This record gives sequence, structure tokens and C-alpha cells, in this order.
Amino acid sequence: MLRVDGKFYTQCSIIGTIAAMLDLNDLYYFCMVVRHQGFAAAGRASGIPKSKLSRRIAQLESQLGTRLIERSTRHFRITNIGQSFFQEAQAALTATERAETIVASSLNEPKGLVRCSCPTGLIEMISPLAIDFMTIYPKASVQIIPADRPVDLIKERIDVAIRVRTKLDTDAGLTMRTLGKSHRILVASPSLVNTIGSVGIDDLVNIPTIGTSTDTEETVWILKDLDGRAHRHNHTPRFSCDDFIAVRNAAISGLGIALLPDHTCNAALESGGLVRVLPEWRSETGIVHLVFTTRVGLPPLTRVWIDQLAQGFRSMNDF
Repeated sequence: MLRVDGKFYTQCSIIGTIAAMLDLNDLYYFCMVVRHQGFAAAGRASGIPKSKLSRRIAQLESQLGTRLIERSTRHFRITNIGQSFFQEAQAALTATERAETIVASSLNEPKGLVRCSCPTGLIEMISPLAIDFMTIYPKASVQIIPADRPVDLIKERIDVAIRVRTKLDTDAGLTMRTLGKSHRILVASPSLVNTIGSVGIDDLVNIPTIGTSTDTEETVWILKDLDGRAHRHNHTPRFSCDDFIAVRNAAISGLGIALLPDHTCNAALESGGLVRVLPEWRSETGIVHLVFTTRVGLPPLTRVWIDQLAQGFRSMNDF
């Protein structure tokens, strides 16, 4: 038992600490020589010149300040300290191999949990992509965090954030990947459109609306036509909810005109549950993009999840 800086250590614990600080190649050479009980035998087994093995072991002994092997032209003997060092060196090499195996395994097969924040309006579209992703990678788990605000990826432990902005003004310390574009369009039920007949942009003031905000104040829609002209529509919605699915269902029921993301309406437009109103008018273009902390050294699971999202958005006609 030795005392160092007021603490007691066993000889093996000190040797283990020292072994962990040395060149792994030297540990490998030393263990090989010990296992083969000689430099010549180790050289023949490994193909490494006997002179190189002898030189590296001598350098190791010099670095440690102690003799590990007693050798002469006829005899080969491991010292007591050499035997203890051999056990710890083997343990260090085994631990290193185990760590390399873990890393290699994680690189080959994506697994674990990926946390992804997503605007509430995109969750309906992202959910099928997540299900497909977990089908492809059975050892993967996906957690979708609804968020209509900029999340702090590091503090909130978010691997990937999906954002929709009119301008890409993301943090300089984050990496960004654009997925596509989205617009909000005016939609209503066929029965409501038949009731109101042909209308112009100024007629919106006379038509009930459905909002996607829960603010108690007046709602404002900023619309642009194909020529770039802007129109500001101030109104008090008949029904409001920050869930796009609820707003879409309310529009299908004929409660009023809604301004919804195009991807939220596509299925209802194709089935005839909704129709476009004033199709030449829509909101400003939103850029759908991913944000993550780094491009280099991404965990395999995060990397393939990003690729899955990009492929999923490309497959949708409106992105």
C-alpha cells in the first residue's frame, strides 16, 4: 500500500493508472513479448522485427523508470513489477478493444433515441415519416416535441429541430438544412363557397373566418397575390384554435374561411371536403428547414433521421 497526496493506493491501482497513460502500441508490444516468452518468438508470430520490439520495450522501461523484463542471451524472465504491469496492460488493451467495438457497432446500425422538435402544424405530416423510420430501424426510437417557438437544442436536449421561417436567420452556431417551402392558403367548405358566391379580396370582411391563434385580440392575415400585391385582413374569427387539424375540421364543417398551410389541406382538397377561396392570394412563403448542432460527428441515428425527413419532404408535391 502506497500513500500519494494523502491518499492510499494499492500497487496495482497505480500501475493501472500508469498503463492507461502510455502509448497503446508499447503496451501491445510488451504484452506480445510476454505472451510468447521472448522477443524472437514474438517477432516470428507478429512479423515485427525483433530489434524493434526490443527497442520499444527498452523505451517503455525507460519511461517507467523500472525494469519489466530481465533478459540475456539465454534467459528471459519477467520481473515482479513486470508481471503486475502485464496484467494491467492487458486490461487496458481489452478495454480499448471493447470501446472500439462499441463505436463501430453504433456506426454500423443506427439505434437509440432521437428527439425532434416540430411545429404543431407539421406533426400530422411528420408522424408517418417517424413510423416508417422506426419500421426501417427497429432499434430506433423517435420522440416528437411539439413546439411553435425556437427551441434551445442544447438545454432542451433536442437532436433536430424543424422550423418554418420566412427568412433563414438561424443561430450562427447551428447547422441548417433546407427541406422545402410552404404557404398558407384560403380554404372553405364547398357549401360555404356556394353560399357566398364569387368574392374578391375586399369581401373577406363580410365572411366568417376561422383562426389559428388563441390570442384574444383581433387576428391579422397578411396576404399576397401572384403579382406581389399585399393585403392586410383584420378580423375576429368565429372559431379559433392553435391546432391545425381542429381548424381544418371546422372549415370542412362550413364554419368559415380558414388560412391554413397547404400541406394540411391537400388531402381535403383532393377529396372535395375543402376548396380554394381566392386562389391567387396566399401568405408569404415559409421555408421549412432543419436545425442541428453540428454536421461533423453526428450520431448515426440523428444522421439517418435527417435523411429520412429530407426524403419525405422531397416526395411531397408541394415541397
